[in-house]
Amino acid sequence: MPFPILLLAATAPAAVTPVAITPATDPQTAAGAMIPESIRAMLDAAIQSGNDGDVSTIVKYARSADPLSGDAVLAIAQKWRNDRAAAREQVIRQASFLNLWKGRAEVGGFLTTGNSDTAGGSAVLAAEREGLQWRHKFQVQADYQESLNVTTREHYLVAYEPNYKIDDRAYIYGAVQYESDRFLGYTDRLSASSGAGYSLLKRPRMQLDLELGPGFRHTEFTDATVQSSIAGRGSMDFRWQILGGLTLRHVASAYIQRFNSTVSTTTSVNAKLLGPLSAQLSYNVQYESMPPEGRETTDTISRASLVYTF
Repeated sequence: MPFPILLLAATAPAAVTPVAITPATDPQTAAGAMIPESIRAMLDAAIQSGNDGDVSTIVKYARSADPLSGDAVLAIAQKWRNDRAAAREQVIRQASFLNLWKGRAEVGGFLTTGNSDTAGGSAVLAAEREGLQWRHKFQVQADYQESLNVTTREHYLVAYEPNYKIDDRAYIYGAVQYESDRFLGYTDRLSASSGAGYSLLKRPRMQLDLELGPGFRHTEFTDATVQSSIAGRGSMDFRWQILGGLTLRHVASAYIQRFNSTVSTTTSVNAKLLGPLSAQLSYNVQYESMPPEGRETTDTISRASLVYTF
């Protein structure tokens, strides 16, 4: 089940960024060595940006350029991280369940007239709440397309996934999803799964999450066939921030069962435009191993969307 992975509300970090760079928490000689002014200026700028990846980069090259002040630079960076983490934890503990949600609204569409008369659109609303012990993910999606006043695509999806975090990387997930897509051969499909998840990669600019567990699916097909079966579910979510405003994401999931099995993949590229607005191109492939007679096994859709992040 594809979900965009989304972090803490933007209000939390802003309130705590300046704490670690005040004079009171800024010893010049953490390891008995004075920090050169040029290195200190770069470190201050990185801390002011609030970007942990930038801070890590400055620390890495500062320790290489001036080993004598390396421990002092590292101490200041770690103090900033600890203060920010403490402030973030305090905000989470005091917030209600309705607060700290962060997500995106995605809208795309097209209209052609003249030699062809085609119209279509897609909309996605995804949100995530990151707590101390729990992570909650929610998504609603709709795709619609018609040509010459005849509907050629109609897909709806609602999904919810809670995660219980064991540590910084491992977690236990639950997943519930409802879908409807008569052009893929089913009017109603309910899927449920629970299992283990693990963040195989967890870096400032790159993350890879894997999930695996048993599941159950109930499907009502367009030919009046009804199937209910135990299934196995696996998923992966890979995110790579190539540049400051350019992100690549690949999400894949599979339900394997005795009857019809499903594999779905989505690859997207997101480029920031202005403030919370960004443009996104995505390509989705969905494979159904045993669709009703007369239906294709593979369906693809390309989207160009405007995304608003909140």
